[in-house]
Amino acid sequence: MRRGGAALDAGGGAVGPWWQWELENTAIGGKTEVMSVEEPRAPKAPAKARALRPRDAATLIIVDQSSGEPRVLLGRRRHDMAFMPGRYVFPGGRVDPADRQIPVADDLASGDLKKLMVAMKGTASEARARSLALAAVRETFEEAGLIIGAPLAAPIASKAEGWQAFLAHGFLPSLSRLRFFARAITPPGRPRRFDSRFFCVPAEAIVHKVAAVNDELSDLEWHSIAQARSLELPNITRVVLEDLGERIAAGSLHSADMPVPFYHRRNGSFRRDLIGGDVELD
Repeated sequence: MRRGGAALDAGGGAVGPWWQWELENTAIGGKTEVMSVEEPRAPKAPAKARALRPRDAATLIIVDQSSGEPRVLLGRRRHDMAFMPGRYVFPGGRVDPADRQIPVADDLASGDLKKLMVAMKGTASEARARSLALAAVRETFEEAGLIIGAPLAAPIASKAEGWQAFLAHGFLPSLSRLRFFARAITPPGRPRRFDSRFFCVPAEAIVHKVAAVNDELSDLEWHSIAQARSLELPNITRVVLEDLGERIAAGSLHSADMPVPFYHRRNGSFRRDLIGGDVELD
């Protein structure tokens, strides 16, 4: 993976001394782009505190373009949740071990599998990359009652509760229309830390709708990008939303050839790297 770039100060209005991200911008298998980001920085942890290790997580951005103006599905997290309480987010959550064991009706694009393994913490593998997309599909089913899948030819059993319910509706998860869109690692100092991969899928990929399995999200509604900007969004969701608007405007939303923005901290600075599909893994 090729590294480089120069640090720059985040732009935008002043919102307090620890609400600033300083970004370095690097192209990883793609051209360098510069972007300003604001993100709340938690107070420094005590010197002896051990930084939480980010856990693999996945998010699904569902885009409905049937009415002309693109809309995305967002829901409000419960106020009693430790991570981003009361914020509007895309459906998603952490990866479960069972996500590696579920068969799929069709797979991610090979380029996306490769990009998902770039800078993957721990052992990189296609099975682990695929489990990220499967987690996004499962979490969307659990939180929104939406099934991204294809009809089952024969019943399949799973011991995992979330997948039991999904498969019981007669569908296998389908991944071919998902596109790896963005990646972000929660900064140190938060009560939860995730290495989140954002996937994008057209609303036409929804094949069935049922009641949500859990109540983690309320007020699930479709919003235009302009409407979504007025919601109480986590800053990383706001940043990814702007990336989404740019991709839609460029007509490349569902292209598997586009570089993937990667927001993370390195050497004390926050960076926006671009992950391309023609890079070596490290």
